Amino acid sequence: MAKSDKRIYLASRSPRRRELLKQIGVTFELLLLREHLPRGADVDERQLAGEAPISYVTRITRAKAEFGWRHVMLRRALAYPVLAADTAVVLNGEIIGKPVDAQHAQEILRRLSGTTHQVLTAVAIAHKDHVETALSASTVEFRDLGDDEIRRYVASGEPLDKAGAYAIQGRAAVFVRALNGSYSGVMGLPLFETAQLLRDYEITPV
Repeated sequence: MAKSDKRIYLASRSPRRRELLKQIGVTFELLLLREHLPRGADVDERQLAGEAPISYVTRITRAKAEFGWRHVMLRRALAYPVLAADTAVVLNGEIIGKPVDAQHAQEILRRLSGTTHQVLTAVAIAHKDHVETALSASTVEFRDLGDDEIRRYVASGEPLDKAGAYAIQGRAAVFVRALNGSYSGVMGLPLFETAQLLRDYEITPV
């Protein structure tokens, strides 16, 4: 791969992942997968019966990267590696997804209030017939949240497209009593693990 071709495709709609890749100097092109459209999503993100959270988030991430690579080949586009990621917030072994509406967001935040939960973010890179994955696992402790501040936070609109109904890099930073793990992983793209995977493609961040 020539020096000028040191770039990847990012198979994600997340603006946080774009910001994080830019932060470490990785050049990328967007590869947008369909989500919840009339024709159906490109990757079925439903959890399988009895599937553990780590297995789930790794499987979905790998599927997104593989689908992205197939899409690149069908388009006959330049064969850059395809990076995908997926994040799951886990409370007492249960995956807490994105809220469907404001009321659901309030319910999720009440459940997370005063508890410690886990944030799992998997990263995968697909290129040719090879897929490599990595996993970041962090624990986040929330202080007790009052009903009024939960309502104000939800009214800001920030939690409505976020796993676990919060953004650690946004207003919800004031909810976090402690974090053990990867701050960027909780945001949605663990930069340490991502950089390790990119080195296999002679892409050296920073």
